[in-house]
Amino acid sequence: MTESSGPRLDVESQERRSLRVCHVAYTFYENDNRVIRYAEALAEKGDEVDVIALRRPGQTKTGYSGDVRVFRIQQRAVTEKSAWIYLAKVVWFWVLSTVVLTVRQLRKPYDIVHVHNIPDFLVFSALVPKLMGARVILDIHDIVPELYADKFGSGRRSGLFRALLFVERRSCAFANHVIVSNHIWHGRLVGRGVPAPKCTTMLNYPDLRLFKPLPVEKKRRDGRFIFLYPGTLNHHQGLDIAVKAFARVQDRMPNAEFHIYGEGPARAELERLASEARFGGRVKLMNRLPLTEIANVMALADVGVVPKRADGFGNEAFSTKILEFMACGVPVIVPRTQVDAYYFDDSLVRFFIPGDEADLASALLKSYECPDHADRVQAARTFATHLSWQERVVDYQLVIESLRRQRVSRTRARRSVPERVA
Repeated sequence: MTESSGPRLDVESQERRSLRVCHVAYTFYENDNRVIRYAEALAEKGDEVDVIALRRPGQTKTGYSGDVRVFRIQQRAVTEKSAWIYLAKVVWFWVLSTVVLTVRQLRKPYDIVHVHNIPDFLVFSALVPKLMGARVILDIHDIVPELYADKFGSGRRSGLFRALLFVERRSCAFANHVIVSNHIWHGRLVGRGVPAPKCTTMLNYPDLRLFKPLPVEKKRRDGRFIFLYPGTLNHHQGLDIAVKAFARVQDRMPNAEFHIYGEGPARAELERLASEARFGGRVKLMNRLPLTEIANVMALADVGVVPKRADGFGNEAFSTKILEFMACGVPVIVPRTQVDAYYFDDSLVRFFIPGDEADLASALLKSYECPDHADRVQAARTFATHLSWQERVVDYQLVIESLRRQRVSRTRARRSVPERVA
């Protein structure tokens, strides 16, 4: 039966039907494991899932990734040199996503629109769907006021910080539910006025279907010792500190190499450092790989390195790379930042003092000379399994179910109101 023929479905039938969900994210869908997991989890349940995202050069504007339909509405090369250019691109994406969402909503309404920051104001692209009854999620991957105040050195009392704080508050108020990516930021948002029942913490959990140890017969036997960092190349990630730390001890690790996979604004500086003659080609920068490929690269590494700075934002931003290395059975070196000390201890990771080049160099050398024992690796893998997507997907399902019930209750309420007599 088509939507235009026969009697309308009653509310109970609507409760049982599959949902129509749209994710909106200023990201490349194929490389954003958080968005992928949400979308695929719903598609696997039989829901109809769309994603509005960015497009790399050479990609089609519309296509399918498994059962998920992806609308790549704006092309982007991650080469912005200016904050104003970046802002212009973000605002244009917001305009385009608003148009696409509105048109698709009018053709066939969505039940839930799940919007991912950055930016926070992207959530307002769902205005028309919300007015038509859709429930809206704002997913805070990164807490924006702190991120940009630190990035531009403006401080927490600056006009920029207050403006971003205002946008964050209005965005959270507009959403029906807020998901935030770690417990420290959850407390921060609640302290800023987001009602606790409206806010759910969901880490960037590893997908154990991708991140898992390799069988013995598939492991490397080339005699090299590989330190590895995969991810975004930003200043707060501290890759320059890691490269300089490696330089301090490389002569004591004759077969060691430091491999960096990724893209971002810090890449040019890292390429300059890696090209210095003292490294002899042992610091290698590679392009970013799709998740399915980078998971295999991570499992082949000897030690994972997460060298974040602890300056403001980096002190509180949780890195999913740590859990992914753990799930792969790979030991990992981690800065003792506030967020990492919150989730991990010395039985799971090898800590170093954030920003301390000498202490990171010492951690690299210790990992090379005294590899982690099997019991520590196993403990870390067990920990990562507990905090995996397979274990925690239920948290997202509960959020979706709660919003579905809200939508059904709202429909019931509208239908129970008697029509006015002319």
